[in-house]
Amino acid sequence: MSWPPADGPVVCVGETMAALAPEPPDSLETGESLRVSVAGAESNVAMYLADLGRAAVWLSVLGDDPFGRRVRAAVAATGVDVSGVRHDPGRPTGLLIKDPGPTGTRVHYYRRGSAASALGPGILDDPAVTSAAVLHLTGVTAALSPSCRELVERALATPPGERSYAVSFDVNHRPALWPEGTAPAVLRDVADRADITFVGLDEAQRLWGDELDAGGVRKTLPGPRLLVVKDGGRAATVFGEAGEVTVPALRTEVVEPVGAGDAFAAGFLAGLLRDGDLPRALRLGHITAASALKVTGDHGPLPDPATLERLLGLTSREWAEHA
Repeated sequence: MSWPPADGPVVCVGETMAALAPEPPDSLETGESLRVSVAGAESNVAMYLADLGRAAVWLSVLGDDPFGRRVRAAVAATGVDVSGVRHDPGRPTGLLIKDPGPTGTRVHYYRRGSAASALGPGILDDPAVTSAAVLHLTGVTAALSPSCRELVERALATPPGERSYAVSFDVNHRPALWPEGTAPAVLRDVADRADITFVGLDEAQRLWGDELDAGGVRKTLPGPRLLVVKDGGRAATVFGEAGEVTVPALRTEVVEPVGAGDAFAAGFLAGLLRDGDLPRALRLGHITAASALKVTGDHGPLPDPATLERLLGLTSREWAEHA
């Protein structure tokens, strides 16, 4: 594997569900209608990569049902290659329902026995994977089922120096998906074997110790070539062979935080593949995350290309004025 990763598509593998939500400020109990959208960590990354001009592939399985066809069409409409997505006639498309409230949004999942929960290591035989620059996975997939866990294990079974592509892994800890007490060890092991790992400082503290700071997370996960630790709306730090780089986040009005981590990962990967410049990659991560924070869905519009390039070209002092 070349490093930084050679030019090629980013292949994102994982479940995407249909999502239902009342229009804010209504709750599920009072709203009279529900808006339909799509929600999936890996497809979010793929869609933002496509928005940023990177070749992106999403691989998954959906039900052979109206929700599945709607999900596939929505992801494809952003320019993502969905030609490898299959439809399972015997299992449904997963569903989530958002319930907005004054203290935040609760999410109810209906994904047990979904088509994507039957994903397994065989999906890595898709021709798109062999030509990938980066294979992107998340901790959500590792938690869905034994066969999904086998998928993640197979992706990481080849030693880093022998892989034909870089493996990117977002910890994306979803406590409700894990049997109690099992997530910390599994996610630490998987995250430490990836080439590029993303983790929020808050989730690292919940998983591996309240006392951790960004440097402590690096000591916990010494394996990745690049470890990106996101500290909420404050900053993000990348640890690599040349040391560490921290870039503050942009000031952004937050409508809903769901999807911001996926957007950040897409922006960082796009920046890394663009020229390998880590400070610019962190900036692009922040810019992309801000677009997700401004909308109620998982996928928001990016700044126009001229604005994007202007932000990336700011001096450190000018960037800090926007932080």
